[in-house]
Amino acid sequence: MNIPTLTTPRLILRPIHREDLDAATAIWSDPEFGRYVGTHDRHSMWHNLAGNVGVWELEGVGPWSVLERATGVLVGRAGLWNEPGWPGIELVWFIGRPWWGRGYAPEAARAAGTWAFAHHDVDRLVTVPNRANRNSVRVAEKLGMTFDRYEVLHGTDSAVYVITRETWAATIRWEQEL
Repeated sequence: MNIPTLTTPRLILRPIHREDLDAATAIWSDPEFGRYVGTHDRHSMWHNLAGNVGVWELEGVGPWSVLERATGVLVGRAGLWNEPGWPGIELVWFIGRPWWGRGYAPEAARAAGTWAFAHHDVDRLVTVPNRANRNSVRVAEKLGMTFDRYEVLHGTDSAVYVITRETWAATIRWEQEL
């Protein structure tokens, strides 16, 4: 599958590379970062990256590595997720703790969501953060997503947030007018 590269004013979302392993491990081994998403050592991070690459082939969507445009530094991963039994195509964002508070998560998620609606015949996107993860809930709300329900997914008490294609288009148009 030909995975596109997306750019935003401050970020590059590009396909995951094997060379991302050490930087991704540094992000995912941080206990504070992993409080809601789990931590990974180098071995389990390799398997995580492989699964993220594979979802593109299996589902036609997936996450990208997120790099700062100014520095070229890997700051996290964002994009899309889907799997059998999932509540829908999910917007995902995982930005490393050194880059929290810079607005990278909503910026990357906007690029991924816009790509998803442009290239997939879906009426809505979801996100399913751990219901206790207030930072991710705030990002979902910044994106214009609204709470739909609580659901246990893979043993995690998750909050399902939803945005429709129509609301997404209106939100993006409004932001472009600013």
